[in-house]
Amino acid sequence: MTSKPEMTAAEIAKAVAGGKMSALDATEAALARIKQHDGILNSFTDVTAERARAKARAVDADIAAGKDVGPLAGVPFAVKNLFDVAGLPTRAGSKINRDRAPAARDATLIERMEAAGAVLVGALNMGEYAYDFTGENVHDGPSRNPHDTTRMTGGSSGGSGSAVGGALVPIALGSDTNGSIRVPSSFCGIFGLKPTYGRLSRARSFPFVASLDHLGPFARSVADLALAYDAMQGPDAEDSACTTRGLEPTLPLIANPVSDLRIAIAGGYFQKNVFPEAVEAVSRVAKALGATRVVDIPEAARARAAAYVISTTEGASLHLDRLRQRANDFDPAVRDRLIAGAMVPAALVDRAQKFRRWYRAELAKIFKSVDVLIASATPCTAPKLGQVNFNLDGVELPVRANIGIHTQPISFIGLPVVAVPVPLEPLPIGVQIIAAPWREDIALRVAHALEKMGVVSAPAPRGL
Repeated sequence: MTSKPEMTAAEIAKAVAGGKMSALDATEAALARIKQHDGILNSFTDVTAERARAKARAVDADIAAGKDVGPLAGVPFAVKNLFDVAGLPTRAGSKINRDRAPAARDATLIERMEAAGAVLVGALNMGEYAYDFTGENVHDGPSRNPHDTTRMTGGSSGGSGSAVGGALVPIALGSDTNGSIRVPSSFCGIFGLKPTYGRLSRARSFPFVASLDHLGPFARSVADLALAYDAMQGPDAEDSACTTRGLEPTLPLIANPVSDLRIAIAGGYFQKNVFPEAVEAVSRVAKALGATRVVDIPEAARARAAAYVISTTEGASLHLDRLRQRANDFDPAVRDRLIAGAMVPAALVDRAQKFRRWYRAELAKIFKSVDVLIASATPCTAPKLGQVNFNLDGVELPVRANIGIHTQPISFIGLPVVAVPVPLEPLPIGVQIIAAPWREDIALRVAHALEKMGVVSAPAPRGL
């Protein structure tokens, strides 16, 4: 038996653990797909073929010896290139970081995935220093949308979205500061999980905005998303923001009914600045779930503005020395926004942080009477590569800055979200399933129910 692109991670793991397929065969099949299609998709920056083969052989040897190899036995996966991968410089999508010494140790989440039996096959393209919503990189070229290669993947985890959407690997890891998991999930037609802030360790990954950064998985099914998420849970003293909560597995819970959940549609701000396809996607999800209640989230526009202030100032602080020493080696668009961030008055940052506390408290009130909120993940389907502007509610706005218009007010306070793909024609688009802090299980339950109803699904890549 050999791995096929349509096989889920759960199916691969079951076949490998059951002796119907070797981990090496699953790995070779993934490497062959990468070789065949990545010249078009440009999702990978590094393919760790020999490392992957060595890990796969080790998994096969453990199985032959009767050992439990874990729930992800032989499952190929890849990571955004801001994760430390032992032996590779952690480039974070930049030119400058390529001069760094190779990482001495893998990121915590890679270690946990491989401890569960998964096989790392490479590192993935991304927007420079994660300050991007498009998936376009001036140094490595753009990652391309697997459903129409003339279009964006979304960013900054563009290679992650492209690799999973293109069925090169069943699971990829990415980061989400203001929407960088949910945007590529939406454009590439796949599932993505941005966990609660602090839920998954960020140890040995390159930061962007420490107070907003999250790491999480992409997959082509909800079960695979839960499988990867559960494998990566747990405290980690090497990330000061990581929770000390114990393991809270979600996979055993995703098939539970959702009829008891109080589900509402995010109104007001979240129903503005949307193209018809985003309206249709939310409508389909709401109808399937029987959701009719509309809840306005107060001051969501101000939350987005505050998230921008915090992002640009924290990002500028992180990169100040690089800006002084190697300004010409930055993507000009990233450089200019970081320079602008360095000049934001401290009083505005203070106000943004104070507002953040107020906004978090207001959302906590909403979640006393609601279990789930649904909202569009992106205002539109994937724009054309290189597209500079689009029209939102009659106003011409820059694409790059406004793709995350509906994701930023949610990650601003670290809420868990599952992005689910609605397979519209000709392109898919995502919807956010938003839950209260630490209730990833509820968001995954709702996503699984929608998947079982056939309302959401990851379409086969149409552009390959």
